[in-house]
Amino acid sequence: MPRYKLLIEYDGTPYVGWQAQANGRSAQQAIEEAILAFTGQTLRIQGAGRTDAGVHATGQVASVMLAKDWSTDRVRDALNAHLTLQDDYVTILGVEKMPDNFDARFSAKGRRYLYRLIDRRPPLTLERHRAWHIRKSLDADAMHEAAQGLVGHHDFTTFRSADCQAQSPMKTLDRLDVARVGDEIHVIATARSFLHNQVRSMVGSLRRVGAGDWSKADLVGVLEARDRTRCAALAPPHGLYLTGVDY
Repeated sequence: MPRYKLLIEYDGTPYVGWQAQANGRSAQQAIEEAILAFTGQTLRIQGAGRTDAGVHATGQVASVMLAKDWSTDRVRDALNAHLTLQDDYVTILGVEKMPDNFDARFSAKGRRYLYRLIDRRPPLTLERHRAWHIRKSLDADAMHEAAQGLVGHHDFTTFRSADCQAQSPMKTLDRLDVARVGDEIHVIATARSFLHNQVRSMVGSLRRVGAGDWSKADLVGVLEARDRTRCAALAPPHGLYLTGVDY
């Protein structure tokens, strides 16, 4: 049975997250239903990252084995046709044939996320479910400088969800950059893997720095406290995007 790699984008607004769940429709479920309509196979696909409800993706990756050796263009176009018929907010951007040992989750060597903040006084309309609206102007340079204190190998307990299932809070954050892009502030985070809610927790705390409430030393102190109660409020999910997975 040939194994395929799917490159996927989706608007997370109407979904309970990537992973199939009993409490609502997920992006994974939408793709699995499209595969069933196309091939007649009922199966479970493996995603590279389990994004939460409301989180978007421009570079999610999934792996799947199909019973027939379809061309990659045929798989892409057929799945997109069924996703359109299902009125889903998911698109298959590309399909590749992969070796039998490829696994979208466990073969991954890095994951990249983007978080978008828009710091303007007027409310958002077109970007309402695409970015975090902050009414007070933020200091992006201060946020970037403080963010460097989180880069490296640390115990990220402070920035870990109480529901996180990872065996250890130790993670290596390869990159955490903050930059102003027009009236937006972009936070880019890269690591082999992240704890549950780690990126949103870090962004929520960086907002406190940008607003002038915390210094870089305060942020580092929060990290070193290894105490979830010291973390700032969690950034909302709709500003977060899974932008790529490295293999």
